Amino acid sequence: MRKQLVKTIESTLLEDEKLTLLLCDIGVFGFRDAFAQFPDRVLNIGILEAATVSLAAGLAKSDLVPVIHTIAPFLVERCYEQIKVDFGYQALGGNFISVGASYDYAALGCTHHCPGDVGILQYIPGMEIFVPGTSAEFHSLFKSAYSNGKPSYFRLSEMENSVSHDVQPGKATVLKKGESATVVVFGPVLDKVMAAVKEIDVTVIYYTSVSPFDAATLRSNLAKTGKVLMVEPFYSGTMTNKVSEALHGIPVTIDSIGVPAEFLRAYGKAEDHDVAIGLTEENIMDTLVGIINA
Repeated sequence: MRKQLVKTIESTLLEDEKLTLLLCDIGVFGFRDAFAQFPDRVLNIGILEAATVSLAAGLAKSDLVPVIHTIAPFLVERCYEQIKVDFGYQALGGNFISVGASYDYAALGCTHHCPGDVGILQYIPGMEIFVPGTSAEFHSLFKSAYSNGKPSYFRLSEMENSVSHDVQPGKATVLKKGESATVVVFGPVLDKVMAAVKEIDVTVIYYTSVSPFDAATLRSNLAKTGKVLMVEPFYSGTMTNKVSEALHGIPVTIDSIGVPAEFLRAYGKAEDHDVAIGLTEENIMDTLVGIINA
């Protein structure tokens, strides 16, 4: 998705003279052509993430459209107060594009993990949160939302689904209809889910927009059993509130597979963490069968 990020931003810089890109010493080489072509609108501020967010807010106040890009924990957790106060409270538009969450940089350890980004950003009123599953989906979501006057977070991943879908901000996609349960899946874990449910009679609803959340599609396509399994590429249970609110008044049972609320202290590859925490096709299938048969 990072290669697509460069293409998408470069094309938007050409189309929209208000777009301004701020980097924090991450992605500098990838944007080398943009630096040369747009020296006044592509800036590397350095390892000063909080200051960069506040600078971006100043640009937004000046009627520009800022984009900030760096690794997720440095953009979200380190700069949470600036995003909340400078963008959320001031109701300013801007774009925050991360890489690395939840543990794409597994070899660098917990300092570079960020499974909590989606959860904490949900509590900034007016914040948009997008979790694309492919490069094409990121491109579509960004082009649709980047200049809408709202603070928007785009969570990019090293993992990518094999098929792109026609996604829109605030809209979910029903990929399969069944009667035994409903699987609510977010972003780049869709391939695992579709492989796991191939022989199981379930409904699958795919989300690339966490906020705004498409409650209507979930409510109108809920399987009659009321059994729901969320598959989340961030902290397990992050979306429980929104799913339960969407289904208010309907008897449901909600379970989740995602990242556990613990430090993943091992090193290696992201795939190693997937296996260790059960974010795998096999565990999704086994968990779903257990829920259905309960």
